[in-house]
Amino acid sequence: MAANPLPPPFITIEGIINARSVGGYSDPPTKPNLLYRCADPSRITPTGKIQLQALGISDVFDFRADDEIASYNTPAPDVAGITFHRVPVSEKRAFDPISLAARMEEFANDERGTFVRLNNEILESAGPAFQTVLRHMLDNPDKPCMVHCTIGKDRTGIFTALLLMLLGVPDKDIAAEYGLTSAALEPYAPLLIERFKQRVGNVEHDNWEGLSQMISSKPENMEAILQMVREKYGGAEGWVTTHTSLTSSDVELLRQNSR
Repeated sequence: MAANPLPPPFITIEGIINARSVGGYSDPPTKPNLLYRCADPSRITPTGKIQLQALGISDVFDFRADDEIASYNTPAPDVAGITFHRVPVSEKRAFDPISLAARMEEFANDERGTFVRLNNEILESAGPAFQTVLRHMLDNPDKPCMVHCTIGKDRTGIFTALLLMLLGVPDKDIAAEYGLTSAALEPYAPLLIERFKQRVGNVEHDNWEGLSQMISSKPENMEAILQMVREKYGGAEGWVTTHTSLTSSDVELLRQNSR
């Protein structure tokens, strides 16, 4: 299914949805193309591989769990000159039908609260994965990288939000960046919903409202997540210095490199 090209910061990589660049803010000054983010790249086409190579990216970091990749049969593609790194945020996420149905029910009953709780769970397990990407950015300040999960929304979204928060980007801009995913996924929503329904299979579940909420990316949900990060961790730097090996000096260098 092909969708009409979206305006910048979205980029066209044939076979990959929700692909866009991150950066280019004026307050504080943030260099453009600081980071690239996208959904699962396993269906990239030959043309898409050329488009990806043209971005100058040499490293792509995959936040997905092994059982997730196996469940959807979406292994990393082979693209000349680009290394795909497996950095699972957690191997404990459940993708069995019963767990997926239960998660949909949670979203139907309390959308925002469920988003905040699930993102907190991501942050509690994401230290090693996020550390790997942040270290790469520190060691390669002039080489942009790409991060992704399955639809490029939650794990990819919280990493991007944490990075921007670390750099001092205002909450409203972080939330707006997160919200861009809605425009990217809208044309594919029927296919995504159908895929989730197939995964749930014969589990009895008549309320699909939770599924629509689960794949949504409302800016106000990200604002609530950012507030949780401040209240629980003292902000992005507090999370980074307690959940990774990065120090405050590393964080300051990352800020300097990102200008």
